[in-house]
Amino acid sequence: MGFLAWILFGLVVGAIAKLLMPGRDPGGWVITILLGIAGSFIGGFIAQAVTTRDNTTAGWIGSILGAMLLLFLYRMFIGRRTV
Repeated sequence: MGFLAWILFGLVVGAIAKLLMPGRDPGGWVITILLGIAGSFIGGFIAQAVTTRDNTTAGWIGSILGAMLLLFLYRMFIGRRTV
C-alpha cells in the first residue's frame, strides 16, 4: 500500500506544481508522477531540515516547491530539444 500512496502523492504534488507554473509542459502523467515524487524528496527534506518540529504543512509546501524546481529544470533541458 505504501508504494501506491507514493505514486498518488507524486501525482498530486506534480499536478499542483504543473498548475502553478505557467507555460507548456513537455511531459505526460508519468513525468508528472516522477517529478512529484522526486520533488517531494528534495523539498520535503529541505522543509524538514529548516523547521524545528514535525510540520506537515511545511512538508507539503516544500514538496510542491521541490517539484516546481524540478519541473523548471526539466523544461530547461528538455525544452531545448528540437524534433
